[in-house]
Amino acid sequence: PAGGPGETGSGAARGQHGMAGRDGTAGPDGTAGPDGTAGPDGAAGPDGAAGPDLGRLVGHLALANEQWQTIQPGSQALAIVHGPQAYISPSWYESKARHGRVVPTWNYESVHLTGTLTVHRDAEWLRALVTRLTRRHEGGRDHPWAVTDAPPDFINGQLRAIVGVELTITSVEAKRKLSQNRGVADQHGTIAGLRGEPGPGPAAIAGHMAARLAAEEPESHLAT
Repeated sequence: PAGGPGETGSGAARGQHGMAGRDGTAGPDGTAGPDGTAGPDGAAGPDGAAGPDLGRLVGHLALANEQWQTIQPGSQALAIVHGPQAYISPSWYESKARHGRVVPTWNYESVHLTGTLTVHRDAEWLRALVTRLTRRHEGGRDHPWAVTDAPPDFINGQLRAIVGVELTITSVEAKRKLSQNRGVADQHGTIAGLRGEPGPGPAAIAGHMAARLAAEEPESHLAT
């Protein structure tokens, strides 16, 4: 997953005090929302000293969602940001024909963001959040909708029905499982197999695998 400075890629946030959402934003009903934003604030290290600036993950939940009511000052949360993923069939391995000692697996990319969770009820904080979120999705359209297009009283009522959540990130852990433990022939077979599978996940995983192999094998003619 990738994003600009201080931003994250698509995923879902959950944990003891979790939220769920694509790119770190929770929708009004607490289920996956379409996008998210991150801010520039830094995070404190384990000893309380100022740590590296890992940014913030912000979003919102429905006021009726009981999850936010369990959040206490200093509550810790985990945001899981999912990248592409795909099932890997052992039938694609060259080694299957040689010895048969193969089993299915799953390739994926994932980032775990851990930090302190804060609840926001301030209307202006929420207004700024939904304005940024709207601009991100409406900005490229021929006739973009803006929060200010709706009657102010209506928007104020909508803001009263949501709760802001902010994760101040204190640690980032990332993993890419791309069949690195398999031989080169098995990896080539996996790439070919994935390219015959439907959906964006297999195609993306195949592309990442091919790029990694090409970097390790400069003479490789694999298309990325």
